[in-house]
Amino acid sequence: MNHKIKSIRPFIGAKNFEISRSFYRDLGFEETVLESNFSVFKSGEIAFYLQDYYDKSWIENTMIFVEVDDVERYYDELLALNLPEKYEGAKLTPIKYLDWGSECFLHDPAGVLWHFGKFSK
Repeated sequence: MNHKIKSIRPFIGAKNFEISRSFYRDLGFEETVLESNFSVFKSGEIAFYLQDYYDKSWIENTMIFVEVDDVERYYDELLALNLPEKYEGAKLTPIKYLDWGSECFLHDPAGVLWHFGKFSK
């Protein structure tokens, strides 16, 4: 099979769609509204779909890994956004240094877990 994949766009849900939309805009994503209950959020070459749908077991088991060039800088920028203070349920976890690289974690207001990491060379 010869893959010529151009992108991958996960679908994630929201407990409160308007709050999640605001959270992701504050996180620096550009929103394009596709329908009243469905948007695509983009940053550079990555994108994901946010839908006004909530299933607790699905949301709380959704994890997305985003590779970044500098975890320390990214973590500092996340801290400066004060997302946990602005959004109930949001949680920022400090950087963990592991054998494969490093990462920090951000829970969105619904419980989706984002990993922002960098692989060791």
